[in-house]
Amino acid sequence: MEYKNIAINRKAHHEYEIIEKIEAGMVLLGSEVKSAREGNVNIKDAYVDLRSGEAILLNAHISTYPNAGENNHEPLRKRKLLLNRQELKKYIKKTTIRGFTLIPLRMYFTKKGLIKIELALAKGKHTYDKKQVLKERDQKRDMARELKNYK
Repeated sequence: MEYKNIAINRKAHHEYEIIEKIEAGMVLLGSEVKSAREGNVNIKDAYVDLRSGEAILLNAHISTYPNAGENNHEPLRKRKLLLNRQELKKYIKKTTIRGFTLIPLRMYFTKKGLIKIELALAKGKHTYDKKQVLKERDQKRDMARELKNYK
Protein backbone atom coordinates (compact mmCIF):
# COMPACT_ATOMS: atom_id res chain seq x y z
CA MET A 1 0.00 0.00 0.00
CA GLU A 2 1.07 3.55 -0.63
CA TYR A 3 1.56 5.65 2.49
CA LYS A 4 2.82 9.20 2.93
CA ASN A 5 5.44 9.29 5.67
CA ILE A 6 5.20 12.18 8.12
CA ALA A 7 8.19 11.34 10.31
CA ILE A 8 10.74 8.52 10.43
CA ASN A 9 12.88 7.52 13.40
CA ARG A 10 16.15 6.84 11.59
CA LYS A 11 18.16 6.20 14.76
CA ALA A 12 15.86 3.39 15.92
CA HIS A 13 17.50 0.66 13.83
CA HIS A 14 20.94 1.76 15.02
CA GLU A 15 20.07 2.09 18.72
CA TYR A 16 17.70 -0.90 19.07
CA GLU A 17 17.28 -4.45 17.89
CA ILE A 18 13.78 -4.59 16.37
CA ILE A 19 11.89 -7.71 17.48
CA GLU A 20 8.32 -7.09 16.25
CA LYS A 21 6.39 -4.29 14.50
CA ILE A 22 2.80 -3.17 15.11
CA GLU A 23 0.51 -0.43 13.83
CA ALA A 24 -1.51 1.84 16.11
CA GLY A 25 -3.83 4.80 15.71
CA MET A 26 -3.43 8.05 17.63
CA VAL A 27 -5.78 10.44 19.38
CA LEU A 28 -4.84 13.88 18.02
CA LEU A 29 -6.23 17.40 18.11
CA GLY A 30 -7.10 19.28 14.90
CA SER A 31 -4.11 21.61 15.17
CA GLU A 32 -1.82 18.59 15.56
CA VAL A 33 -3.18 16.98 12.38
CA LYS A 34 -2.69 20.22 10.42
CA SER A 35 0.84 20.58 11.75
CA ALA A 36 1.55 16.93 10.83
CA ARG A 37 0.33 17.58 7.27
CA GLU A 38 3.05 20.21 7.02
CA GLY A 39 5.60 17.66 8.28
CA ASN A 40 6.40 19.38 11.59
CA VAL A 41 6.80 16.16 13.60
CA ASN A 42 9.82 14.70 15.39
CA ILE A 43 9.67 11.20 16.92
CA LYS A 44 13.41 10.68 17.42
CA ASP A 45 13.32 10.61 21.25
CA ALA A 46 9.78 9.28 21.64
CA TYR A 47 8.74 6.12 23.46
CA VAL A 48 5.54 4.40 24.60
CA ASP A 49 4.45 4.08 28.25
CA LEU A 50 2.15 1.12 29.03
CA ARG A 51 1.80 1.42 32.82
CA SER A 52 -1.71 2.77 33.35
CA GLY A 53 -3.52 0.11 31.30
CA GLU A 54 -3.32 2.17 28.13
CA ALA A 55 -0.61 3.05 25.63
CA ILE A 56 0.63 6.66 25.79
CA LEU A 57 3.18 8.18 23.42
CA LEU A 58 5.67 10.40 25.24
CA ASN A 59 8.30 12.88 23.96
CA ALA A 60 6.86 13.04 20.44
CA HIS A 61 7.19 16.64 19.28
CA ILE A 62 4.43 17.98 17.02
CA SER A 63 5.06 21.69 16.44
CA THR A 64 2.30 24.21 17.07
CA TYR A 65 0.20 25.17 14.08
CA PRO A 66 0.64 28.92 13.40
CA ASN A 67 -2.96 29.54 12.23
CA ALA A 68 -4.63 27.82 15.21
CA GLY A 69 -4.65 30.91 17.40
CA GLU A 70 -5.57 30.25 21.02
CA ASN A 71 -6.83 26.71 20.23
CA ASN A 72 -3.26 25.49 19.75
CA HIS A 73 -1.82 22.38 21.39
CA GLU A 74 1.16 21.70 23.63
CA PRO A 75 4.03 20.39 21.39
CA LEU A 76 5.23 17.65 23.79
CA ARG A 77 1.90 16.59 25.30
CA LYS A 78 1.06 12.95 26.06
CA ARG A 79 -0.86 11.30 23.20
CA LYS A 80 -3.04 8.23 23.63
CA LEU A 81 -2.44 5.34 21.23
CA LEU A 82 -5.28 3.15 20.01
CA LEU A 83 -4.57 -0.56 20.43
CA ASN A 84 -6.82 -3.60 20.87
CA ARG A 85 -7.23 -4.84 24.43
CA GLN A 86 -5.50 -8.12 23.54
CA GLU A 87 -2.57 -6.31 21.89
CA LEU A 88 -2.28 -4.02 24.89
CA LYS A 89 -2.14 -6.94 27.35
CA LYS A 90 0.38 -8.75 25.14
CA TYR A 91 2.76 -5.79 24.96
CA ILE A 92 2.39 -4.90 28.64
CA LYS A 93 3.51 -8.45 29.41
CA LYS A 94 6.42 -8.25 26.93
CA THR A 95 7.69 -4.85 28.09
CA THR A 96 7.87 -5.96 31.72
CA ILE A 97 10.78 -8.14 30.62
CA ARG A 98 13.97 -6.23 31.31
CA GLY A 99 15.43 -4.43 28.31
CA PHE A 100 12.32 -4.43 26.10
CA THR A 101 10.46 -1.25 25.15
CA LEU A 102 8.01 0.06 22.58
CA ILE A 103 9.41 2.77 20.32
CA PRO A 104 7.91 4.54 17.30
CA LEU A 105 9.55 3.79 13.95
CA ARG A 106 7.50 6.06 11.70
CA MET A 107 4.34 8.14 11.56
CA TYR A 108 2.35 8.19 8.34
CA PHE A 109 -0.97 8.95 6.62
CA THR A 110 -3.10 6.07 5.31
CA LYS A 111 -5.01 6.26 2.04
CA LYS A 112 -8.09 7.33 4.01
CA GLY A 113 -6.15 10.24 5.51
CA LEU A 114 -5.81 8.76 9.00
CA ILE A 115 -2.60 9.21 10.95
CA LYS A 116 -1.06 5.93 12.07
CA ILE A 117 2.14 5.20 13.92
CA GLU A 118 4.31 2.13 13.41
CA LEU A 119 5.65 0.89 16.74
CA ALA A 120 8.38 -1.66 17.37
CA LEU A 121 8.99 -3.95 20.28
CA ALA A 122 12.70 -3.40 20.66
CA LYS A 123 15.66 -4.26 22.82
CA GLY A 124 18.48 -1.77 23.30
CA LYS A 125 21.82 -2.58 21.66
CA HIS A 126 25.13 -2.38 23.46
CA THR A 127 27.94 -0.24 22.05
CA TYR A 128 29.89 -3.28 20.89
CA ASP A 129 26.82 -4.55 18.98
CA LYS A 130 26.54 -1.23 17.15
CA LYS A 131 30.24 -1.31 16.25
CA GLN A 132 29.92 -4.89 14.98
CA VAL A 133 27.02 -3.92 12.68
CA LEU A 134 29.02 -1.00 11.28
CA LYS A 135 32.05 -3.25 10.73
CA GLU A 136 29.96 -5.85 8.87
CA ARG A 137 28.37 -3.15 6.69
CA ASP A 138 31.83 -1.78 5.78
CA GLN A 139 33.08 -5.28 4.92
CA LYS A 140 30.09 -5.93 2.64
CA ARG A 141 30.61 -2.58 0.91
CA ASP A 142 34.35 -3.30 0.40
CA MET A 143 33.60 -6.78 -0.95
CA ALA A 144 31.03 -5.42 -3.40
CA ARG A 145 33.52 -2.78 -4.54
CA GLU A 146 36.23 -5.44 -5.09
CA LEU A 147 33.85 -7.66 -7.07
CA LYS A 148 32.82 -4.70 -9.21
CA ASN A 149 36.49 -3.83 -9.94
CA TYR A 150 37.34 -7.49 -10.60
CA LYS A 151 34.81 -7.80 -13.42
